[in-house]
Amino acid sequence: MSKAADEKPDLRAKGLEDFSAELTHNGHRERLRERFETGGPSALPDYELLEMLLFRAIRRGDTKPLAKALLARFGSFAEVISAAPERLQEVKGVGPKVVSELKLIQAAAQRLTRASVINKPVLSSWNAILDYCRAAMAYDETESFRLLFLDKKNNLIADELQQRGTVDHTPVYTREVIKRALELSATALIMVHNHPSGDPTPSMADIDMTKKIIAAAEKLNILVHDHIIIARRGHVSFRNLQLI
Repeated sequence: MSKAADEKPDLRAKGLEDFSAELTHNGHRERLRERFETGGPSALPDYELLEMLLFRAIRRGDTKPLAKALLARFGSFAEVISAAPERLQEVKGVGPKVVSELKLIQAAAQRLTRASVINKPVLSSWNAILDYCRAAMAYDETESFRLLFLDKKNNLIADELQQRGTVDHTPVYTREVIKRALELSATALIMVHNHPSGDPTPSMADIDMTKKIIAAAEKLNILVHDHIIIARRGHVSFRNLQLI
């Protein structure tokens, strides 16, 4: 018997194995979808929810190993979808399609939480404000400074990212903060920035900067309600710490 003839049974067997594996993976995907539809998100642990998100980017095959690898690398579901694209692609199996899907989910989450606070009284929606800020900033790898501008009824009229900095510093210019508040006819504002280190404890530089902005704002009858620091391990409020 020729060598080619010897190879044919092996090829057929390989094809059957691939077909069987594909049926297994498809069955697993359908079972996950059924559990999600029946029990909602709480019926799935993080890795299975992440598996389902990967279905769109990886049309065939088993996404469980990649989901578990991403969680092992970044620590949590939120940290996976918030990770920088270049860091995501350091994980074997993550390509542009996977990054695109994860960033789409992150954008949707931020848009959803933002919708819950815009044009609404901030002081009666404080938990929603914190949820939005955490979704937008908690897992960033560089510091950024955000301003929430309020009208005379304390409705949120604008949410603007003012500056991006380095891993442990972002420049904040008092003049620019006050100028933008006047342009928007804001009567109050809330400052928000993140600490990529994970520790939300304010630094002396944070405290000094806050005092300068409060002093400048008071001269123009603009009230600074709070300065919030967001981090992976929680948040702090300057008002709660009696720093304002």
